Amino acid sequence: MGPEGDTQRRHLLQAIGGLGGLATLPMSLGAAAQAFAAAPPGQALGEPRLVSIHGSLTEIVYLLEAQHLLVGTDTTSTHPAEASRTPKVGYLRQLSAEGLLSLKPNAVLGTDEAGPPAVLAQLRQAGVPLRLVNVRHRFEDLMEKVRLAGEATRRQKAAQALSADLQKRWLATQQQVARRNAATPGNAGPRVLFIMAHGPAPMLAGTDTGAHAMLGYAGARNAMAEVQGWRALNAESAVQARPDWVVTTQESVSALGGLQKFWQLPGLAMTPAGRLQRLLSFDTMALLGFGPRMPSALEALQQGLA
Repeated sequence: MGPEGDTQRRHLLQAIGGLGGLATLPMSLGAAAQAFAAAPPGQALGEPRLVSIHGSLTEIVYLLEAQHLLVGTDTTSTHPAEASRTPKVGYLRQLSAEGLLSLKPNAVLGTDEAGPPAVLAQLRQAGVPLRLVNVRHRFEDLMEKVRLAGEATRRQKAAQALSADLQKRWLATQQQVARRNAATPGNAGPRVLFIMAHGPAPMLAGTDTGAHAMLGYAGARNAMAEVQGWRALNAESAVQARPDWVVTTQESVSALGGLQKFWQLPGLAMTPAGRLQRLLSFDTMALLGFGPRMPSALEALQQGLA
């Protein structure tokens, strides 16, 4: 496999969103005047004032062409690029009730990873409705996100169309994986070591992680399947894992200072993947966010490992 082919496989496709109508709520003339004065540019009277606390959900809101309803997003909301310019409420696990409430939202869209719990309790006490998706690291998570985003933005028909499109593309990719596995002796996919190096200590993905789920969907074997959750990388664990491939995030490669520095992580050079320089890197939210780019990310992953 040449560098040009690897590069092509790492480019992820963009999902296509549908169009939909948006209803407005009736109100008295006095209330309407107050709402008009408080409404931000581009937002009609009575429309939701939405805060999205997960990059995948923000992407869905944009695909539903309801981005004008966003009054704030979290720091994982960086795609599309326009989302980076929305008012930020902090990291999804370290939210501030004061910062959120200052945006005067009447709807908050997120996952059960959002926190801390005390902040969520404050939002509920303030009367702000929370729509939180239960994270299970499954394709069904994406379907639930689209449904809730459609309800929160009042674009249910557009959400239904988006769900149908994503399901169609997901099925097509799963069929590709099945055909490849059927052609593999013993149906044994490649051993893959997933490394996350966003913080000071690089981590390896075991079971009960989004990385483990995506590797399974791609027909690969997680080289750290005997470990639950995340474990710190060390030379011994990397060598014992014997990965055929290493998969990581583009943000990890960047944080470490480039590919050369990445391959200098403990033990990697002594693995089959290290000797052959077999590495695939992806945008974090595309691969692990279980958002609308999930089918494209899976397609790129399974093709890269083929």
